[in-house]
Amino acid sequence: MSQFGIQTHSKNKRKNTGNGKLKLKNKDKKRHEIGGYFSATRLKPEKNVIKHTRTRGGSVKPKLKNAAFANVLTKSGYKKAKITTVAESKDNKNFARLNIITKGSIIDTELGKAIVLNRPGRDGCVNAKLL
Repeated sequence: MSQFGIQTHSKNKRKNTGNGKLKLKNKDKKRHEIGGYFSATRLKPEKNVIKHTRTRGGSVKPKLKNAAFANVLTKSGYKKAKITTVAESKDNKNFARLNIITKGSIIDTELGKAIVLNRPGRDGCVNAKLL
């Protein structure tokens, strides 16, 4: 499964029966078993760009497409800081080169290095804590 593709939330279709024969799938994917695409939150210097997507039941989810600022937790509280680059990414080393922000990435801000605490593609903002 590609990391940029749609996720499927269902059981594995290949199962051994006990005698070595593989069972065939008895149904296709239902619409409620299919997840969404990976929203790669990229670093842009201008401003934060949020896209709202409709979900099941008519709810709306904010997805952060481009990030310029982060809410950084300091000893005196939260401060809004400009993001300069993505230093490291625990998910994929290429995400740091492509400046894609995910949960657990280490970003360089005006206040110093910070680790991302939330999932920006699902929350609509970047929350981070100083290292």
